[in-house]
Amino acid sequence: MPRPTVNHKPFGAHGHTDVDVWTLDSGTGVRAEILSYGGILHRLTVPDTRGASASVVRSLVSLDDYTGKNPFFGALIGRFANRIAHGRFVLDGASYRIPATDRGHALHGGPDGFHTRVWQAAGEATETAATLRLTLHSPDGDMGFPGALDVAVTYTLDTAGTLALDYTAVTDRPTVVNLTNHAYFDLTAQGDILGHTLQVDADHYLPVDDEGIPEGPAAAVHATPFDLTAPHRIADRVALPDEQLRRAGGFDHCWVLNGSGTPDGLRRAARLTAPGAERIMEVWTTEPGIQVYTANQLDGTLPAPGGGHHERHSAVCLETQHLPDSPNRPGHPSTVLRPDDVFSSRTELRFPHLTAATG
Repeated sequence: MPRPTVNHKPFGAHGHTDVDVWTLDSGTGVRAEILSYGGILHRLTVPDTRGASASVVRSLVSLDDYTGKNPFFGALIGRFANRIAHGRFVLDGASYRIPATDRGHALHGGPDGFHTRVWQAAGEATETAATLRLTLHSPDGDMGFPGALDVAVTYTLDTAGTLALDYTAVTDRPTVVNLTNHAYFDLTAQGDILGHTLQVDADHYLPVDDEGIPEGPAAAVHATPFDLTAPHRIADRVALPDEQLRRAGGFDHCWVLNGSGTPDGLRRAARLTAPGAERIMEVWTTEPGIQVYTANQLDGTLPAPGGGHHERHSAVCLETQHLPDSPNRPGHPSTVLRPDDVFSSRTELRFPHLTAATG
């Protein structure tokens, strides 16, 4: 059996810094391409049940497209994923201000968040997995956040075809941390997510106001379009008459995962199935929430590799994370990181149809 491999080649330059694309190959049909710029998951090639391969993440054409204005395609997000209301929070009695970039609120760590940085990269392969370790130093005061933060994100692709992301961070002063990946998934590679079915293992979600900020505590999904405890076609859900869907233009909400009290235990968060079940992806995580975003703001202006453009509802983001605006919400699981602690999180992308096809 072919063994996993890691290699890299130039992808361009960001200013005076070279950017590489790293390829992790499972040796069994699944390949991941990751950029040192933004830690971007550029491609994730997965065979379907017939053995035909395609990338299940939407991509941009060139490094210039990634460094230009785009909605976080495939990038690692930090220091704080999702929104902080008005870009303000108080920690240990001190007030902090993060640049507001989304309707007066801080989104995804500010305009120069981790998605804009060139990460240090090192890869290795064993008989069972190919690994890329990305590291980044974020100085005290970076985008307004307190404390110097050292972050490592490790992509691991094993021979079963599972892609895991392990996040760790340490700080020299109390700060807040919320890390995720912002891949846009499309299991058909056809640019239309509406025919996919989605299941989210959550009995509650966070309703939002017109600016995307949680209105209050989590609400039950029962008898709402947000009840994805059983699989539903995305088209059937987002078309329902509902004020929350109107405000966001579809799904752009955080579900509070069941079993979130389990200490550091992986649990399934979501299951995405292509039409005809030709590809199936499960998201497993240690995080308490998952933001589901149905690419409501894509408008066809960004070109896609191989022709075409990224249109509205052409993909779905499944962002495992802590809950939005947590620094201002004492009732949410804490995102505070202190010098004696280590932030750690793991998310796995599993493809059960591969096991079924070979089993």
